[in-house]
Amino acid sequence: MKKIAIVGGGIAGSSIALYLSELGLDVTLFEKKETLVDGPPICHLHAGGNLYREISDEQCLTLLRESIELVQLYPCAVDFRPTVIAVPTDDKGKPEDLFGRLEKLKDEYARLIDEDITNRVLGSEDDYYKVFDRETIEALKLRDTLEKPVTLDEWMIPVVKYIDLNKVKFPLIMVQEYGLNIFRLAASVTLALKSISNAQLLLNTLVTGITREENSYIVKYKRKKEEKEEAFDYLINAAGFKSGEIDDMLGFTRERFVEFKAAYVTKWENDTLWPEVIFFGERGTPRGMAQFTPYPDGYFQLHGMTEDITLFKDGLVKSGGLSAQPRLNEKYVNKIYKGWSRSDVEKRSSLAIEHLAQFIPSFKDAKITSKPLFGAQQIPGEDASLRAADVSFEDDRYARCEIVKASSVLGMADAITKKLIELGFIDSSLYGSRGFTKVKSFREENITDLAQELCIQRDYPKSLAVRNNSSLIV
Repeated sequence: MKKIAIVGGGIAGSSIALYLSELGLDVTLFEKKETLVDGPPICHLHAGGNLYREISDEQCLTLLRESIELVQLYPCAVDFRPTVIAVPTDDKGKPEDLFGRLEKLKDEYARLIDEDITNRVLGSEDDYYKVFDRETIEALKLRDTLEKPVTLDEWMIPVVKYIDLNKVKFPLIMVQEYGLNIFRLAASVTLALKSISNAQLLLNTLVTGITREENSYIVKYKRKKEEKEEAFDYLINAAGFKSGEIDDMLGFTRERFVEFKAAYVTKWENDTLWPEVIFFGERGTPRGMAQFTPYPDGYFQLHGMTEDITLFKDGLVKSGGLSAQPRLNEKYVNKIYKGWSRSDVEKRSSLAIEHLAQFIPSFKDAKITSKPLFGAQQIPGEDASLRAADVSFEDDRYARCEIVKASSVLGMADAITKKLIELGFIDSSLYGSRGFTKVKSFREENITDLAQELCIQRDYPKSLAVRNNSSLIV
């Protein structure tokens, strides 16, 4: 059995470890933290990339296809609720600017369903998106909110009741872009990997060096104060924002960006079941996009695409010189490994609340509840706006995972599998095999229990591990 080393246990490394171990390969996953998938904030499936006006239609179509695959892989990590897109009155754009792209996405979704009925994971193809004019919205304001909304109209009711309709342009748009829960995703892949005998999960393990020999890579690592080394037939670099350091160990060059980001955890005394709401804005300006992501028990995760909230001054850096690793400012590295100061948490969280309250006035009473969700991500190449990417290769035994959005993991896994088939490591009949029997064998409550343990371990409210509407899922 061929031995595969994967460095990094984020969403990319963990998912490829699951994928390859279920194909029968001997997989060792190295992760220096205590748990898997503990990195940049994940909250959204991006089933069509509609949060990003600046990316191409081609990237949006790619994200749609990849998101369908991700729902099929991690169904217990998906929060099945739609997303509302609103264009503020002071924004340069118009809601109608999105219609052409949305029609392309709707047509592609219908085509994928015609190709395979199991692709119908984002609701009916006829309901991929819906446009709400002012007259329809005024009628919805007269209706009561529902404990268990089902139709898109029912999901829209709390939005039209609480947002300041004078601050947005019409129509409003609702899209079947669902939530993606990082804690449930981490729990799903952890349970699966621990149940597979040919998958070795090495947590709290630091890779200290890698060298290349003729047909193998020698990985040196430190675990429980012991220095060890081991030979592997294939090496996968899934080290996230530290991927450049692995490249540097082997003398491989690669251009990439690293960006530090954060999202803020708040609580609002509002027992309504909300969709996600996106208020468009110009990235990096005081009017940057505002993102309002609901969780149970009145918790909301907030993004504000300004340098005072989610983005950070000098938080986007590019590789250069002799190193493939972008040099992130030390103050952001310290946040990742040593934590945040209380004053910084309070300042940025308060600004996030204020940013959302300009559109949802009563949200001004929301409270700060914990440290932010935060981390750094890599973006390969020279385009910092890139959102759909998967993997690149250096030699016949080295793959570099470069996903920007979680939805790209299966495209990445397929590309690596193709390389392993070419090497003769696995039979070609296994290409595209996606049984994932282990990850789908655990009950909802098993995943919830571990996800809540991860919340506690990482110092977040347990409610972030629970889906808002699990009872609605069929």
